Amino acid sequence: MPADLEENIEMLLQFPNRLNPAQGCTKVEKVFKASTQISSPQVMYSTLVAAGLPSPTEDYSEGKIDLNDHLLENPESTFFVRVSGDSMIDVGIHPSDLLIVDRSLRPSSGRVIIAVINGELTVKRLIKKDNNKLYLMPENPNYPTLEITEDMDFMIWGVVTNVIHPL
Repeated sequence: MPADLEENIEMLLQFPNRLNPAQGCTKVEKVFKASTQISSPQVMYSTLVAAGLPSPTEDYSEGKIDLNDHLLENPESTFFVRVSGDSMIDVGIHPSDLLIVDRSLRPSSGRVIIAVINGELTVKRLIKKDNNKLYLMPENPNYPTLEITEDMDFMIWGVVTNVIHPL
């Protein structure tokens, strides 16, 4: 593992395990390192499930599926983070959801990211305007957009690739 990645992992793991979200923020509550050492492939059925009228089922499986193969593009640089707050509910990120974050992906305008602002982790949509200004946009109309200024201690920590939440 590259030394700079190890340093970043140590920095992240030093964050408090529980952060209390300020008004209008969706923050990272907990951070977990992805592990691919333990794999638990599950049976994958190739029959499509009807979301409308029920359809007859077929009695065969396509084999086994390992979710690590489908959710972790870069396991060494992937983390799971637990969310607190509701500023991202309109994009499907709810309190207590688990986000999959890939630190090796290049952040770009329009992507949902994990950012460090003044020492606290938060999740927002990154927007870069024509004037080269950066903004962190919530996905809930009840919260304001945050303009990133030179006065802020700001760092993009990773790009959110998936969200996992119960129904």
